[in-house]
Amino acid sequence: MTSKIQNPIPLPAIRRLPAYLRLLKAYKIEGETWVSATSLAQELRYKPIQVRKDMAWTGVEGKPKVGFNIDDLIFAIKFQLGWDNTTDAVLIGVGNLGKALVGYKGFENYGLKILSIHDTDPQKIGTKLGRLIIQPMNVLEDSIKRFGIHIAILTTPTEYVQGIAERLVTAGITGIWNFAPGKLKLPADIVIQRTDLATSFAELSSKIKNQIIK
Repeated sequence: MTSKIQNPIPLPAIRRLPAYLRLLKAYKIEGETWVSATSLAQELRYKPIQVRKDMAWTGVEGKPKVGFNIDDLIFAIKFQLGWDNTTDAVLIGVGNLGKALVGYKGFENYGLKILSIHDTDPQKIGTKLGRLIIQPMNVLEDSIKRFGIHIAILTTPTEYVQGIAERLVTAGITGIWNFAPGKLKLPADIVIQRTDLATSFAELSSKIKNQIIK
C-alpha cells in the first residue's frame, strides 16, 4: 500500500468513509480482492470522480484497469477514522435512546466500546443492561479514572447536559458525543460531536418531499 495521505481530510469525505467501509467489507466476504471506483460509485450512487477524490484521501493508490486493493482500503479507512483500535467510552443517561446505544452491537466493529453506564434513577441503578450494570452518578469520576476513558456519550435531558459535561471535562474526558439538544459551552480543546435526531429527521423528510416533487 502506498501512502500519500493529506491532512486534514475534509468533513464531507469523512462522512462518506463509513459507507465505503461497509461496502468493501461486503465485497471481501464475497471473495473479491479488487474493486474499481466505478463499482463503488454505482453501488453508493456517488459520482466516480467523487469516489476517486475520496480514495485519494486514504493514501491508497489504484492500479489502472484493476482498481483498488480491498484489504488496503479497509485498513486505510479504519486508520483514518480511528477505528483501527478500540476506543473506550462512558454513557450517561440510560433512557430509551441510551438503552438503544448500549444494546447496539455494531459499535465495537467501529472501534467503540462502552465500558460504563450511569443514571440518576434509583429504580435503574444496580440493574443490568446487557453485560453492564447501571451505576449511580456519584461514581462517574471513579469509573472514568478506573477505565482510563476519554470519550463520553450524553443522552440526558437538556437541562442537565451542561453540568454533566463540565464534570466530564474535569474528570479527564476529551471527547463528547452529545445527543441532547442545545450547544455545550466547554473549553476549545474538547472535541464535541452533536447529533440532533430531530434535525436529522427534518433533513430526511425534506429530501423525501423533494424527491416526490421531482
